[in-house]
Amino acid sequence: MQTPTSVISGVDFISVPTRNYAAAAAFYGSVLGLRCSATYERVPGGEFETGSLTLQVIDAAGIGREFHPHRFPIALHVEDIEAARAELESRGVSFLHILDSGVCHMALFEDPDGNALMLHHRYAPRGSGA
Repeated sequence: MQTPTSVISGVDFISVPTRNYAAAAAFYGSVLGLRCSATYERVPGGEFETGSLTLQVIDAAGIGREFHPHRFPIALHVEDIEAARAELESRGVSFLHILDSGVCHMALFEDPDGNALMLHHRYAPRGSGA
């Protein structure tokens, strides 16, 4: 069986819904330290850069959508999970779970709207389990 060639070349952004853009922007910008690359004029929203994926934080009602937080976490890569966790705890972030899967370390938390996020560091080569 031949696999068709994909027309997809990457992922540009993921939308993260909010009910309060000002609080979300403070969290993603000041607490997480992500650079805001765009602020929208027509609807409360903006874009925050992670280095490999843009997080579009946007007021759900402002675009005619019902608010539902993401329940599966967006994995944010860090080199040193303990240091990153300690730094975010000093900025007021509370972690819900700390996990070691056998191939990666994960520390799960939520933004002010309850969107699931995690610090993530893979320490084993891909294909080594999990």
